[in-house]
Amino acid sequence: MNYKTSITLLVVIAIGLILSAFMPQQQEFKAKNLKVLPKDISKDEIDEVMEGFKVALGVKCSFCHASQPNDPKKLDFASDTKPEKEIARKMMRMTAKINKKYFHNQKENGMTLNISCMTCHNGNKEPKTILL
Repeated sequence: MNYKTSITLLVVIAIGLILSAFMPQQQEFKAKNLKVLPKDISKDEIDEVMEGFKVALGVKCSFCHASQPNDPKKLDFASDTKPEKEIARKMMRMTAKINKKYFHNQKENGMTLNISCMTCHNGNKEPKTILL
């Protein structure tokens, strides 16, 4: 490698290092105000749970999560302002209790049986009662 190439390479590397010092660092995900879900849940895991709620109830995130006071276009996921969020927590506790008491280790065709939001809601905000 000749002298000019070495200097050019060093300048490019130095510029890259300097610029990287000013770039915003990605912070580790840390969910706040979790009362039912595990405190150490990953972003991917919480996204999967929330997507399940959206599908099971046919709603958007704003159904349970309040808007940020300073920016109504963004949601304040830690806020307990909306009563639907506490209802969701109660429902999560209820399904966990039912699954533990009645469906723990019961298997049918190699699959563990359990209930979920979809069991009763079937894509509706409120479960629909079918009268026979």
